[in-house]
Amino acid sequence: MINNSVWVVVLASAVTYGTPLLYAAIGELLTERAGVLNLGVEGMMLVGAVMGFWAVQRTGSLLLAIVVAAIAGASMALIHAFLVITLRANQIVSGLALVIFAGSAGLSSYLGNDLNLADQPARHAFTPFLPHSWQTASVVGPILFKQSALVYASWALVVIVALYLNRTRLGLNVRAVGESPEAADAMGINVTAYRYAHTLVGGAFAGVGGACFTLWITPQWVDGITAGAGWIAIALVIFAFWRSALCLVGAYLFGAFSGIPFAFQARGILKGIPPELFQSLPYVMTIVVLVIVSSAGARRRLGAPAALGTPYVREER
Repeated sequence: MINNSVWVVVLASAVTYGTPLLYAAIGELLTERAGVLNLGVEGMMLVGAVMGFWAVQRTGSLLLAIVVAAIAGASMALIHAFLVITLRANQIVSGLALVIFAGSAGLSSYLGNDLNLADQPARHAFTPFLPHSWQTASVVGPILFKQSALVYASWALVVIVALYLNRTRLGLNVRAVGESPEAADAMGINVTAYRYAHTLVGGAFAGVGGACFTLWITPQWVDGITAGAGWIAIALVIFAFWRSALCLVGAYLFGAFSGIPFAFQARGILKGIPPELFQSLPYVMTIVVLVIVSSAGARRRLGAPAALGTPYVREER
């Protein structure tokens, strides 16, 4: 049957595994557009994953679980925002410290163990909900219609963010803050408020991205369940030239790399090649992207906000 062919399975897996990357990347995109570099995405995703799972276990509500995951991610982002915007700490150091603090050996692991979440299946999980005839349609059924509500919400999010950044006054203000905070301030734009708001929103989306793992892809809690997805999301923003539509394309490309090992292994394809080789593909791609844009000149040519990573103090104008 064509729907069981390896390439249909890989493409369907690309959408599934790319969705948490897309949420986290869109969040990072908004944060970076405001001039703040957030390397703590992985920690925010893990905290969102564990708290979203805790919420669904306690309440049985998937909607409430997503809200809790978003709040948890935003709470972690608030720490980062306070350090880098108010205290003007180094943004790279702050982000890395947040990953260590909230990562698989830190807060998320403590919460998972203290709340007794390990080795428990989720009480409820997101599942495909469209008509069965749609889900079984040739080729497009498994890829587009046999997906959860989280996928369709992410598509809407991409459109909303694109329109927000390019067609609204607030979005233009955000871009001004990321490009030249001094000029934005002179125009009466509150640079601090914009940077705080978009850092928090970015953290909230990262939390939702983490919850995609525990409430849908692997509906349970396991330490380090995001497996480095936050780092891939950061590279994905660069790969997408800081454009939301390209984030969707890039997320599904990286998602395909994540799905290939399982699809190939299940069908006995390329038996002589260790599966670990394919499992490393997303991270190899991440390293390649980061090396390509390692210079400031390359980042500017690719469309990075000019003031990205640079603190702004009004008195220093």
